[in-house]
Amino acid sequence: MEFSFAEIASKHIDKDALKPEDQPVATKRLLFACVENSNRSQMAEAFARIHGCENVEAYSAGSQPSSEVNPKAITAMREVGYDLSGHRPKSLDEIPQVEYDFVATMGCGDACPFVRAKQREDWQIPDPKNLPPADFNEVRDLIEQKVRNALSAMQ
Repeated sequence: MEFSFAEIASKHIDKDALKPEDQPVATKRLLFACVENSNRSQMAEAFARIHGCENVEAYSAGSQPSSEVNPKAITAMREVGYDLSGHRPKSLDEIPQVEYDFVATMGCGDACPFVRAKQREDWQIPDPKNLPPADFNEVRDLIEQKVRNALSAMQ
């Protein structure tokens, strides 16, 4: 027996009858903010997309965005299989003006922006901008762990 799309779309699904693993997962909005949006917050956004999959909307922005994503960040993320080359630094005015489920600021002190959030953390992460590659990658790995922890806590 075949059904048209319209017939299928019109059927009511009793969500209470679905098994827990079949229940739709609510999408969480995450924002990673810093000053330049060229290193730490870009990598955090990427890791949220990698580890949160379709269950998250990840954004990053800066209070004073740089003109480009740091090439060191692009290289560091390429090493873990993510292409940041298509990303660009964004200002806070360019992201959705909503209440986020989670906002992490990247240790930017007084320059950190205020954004509406259900949960907020200030991650004291050193700016890797001028670090050699091995040290830069240590910061990248720290960011990945913090993103994983945040995603786990939100489930």
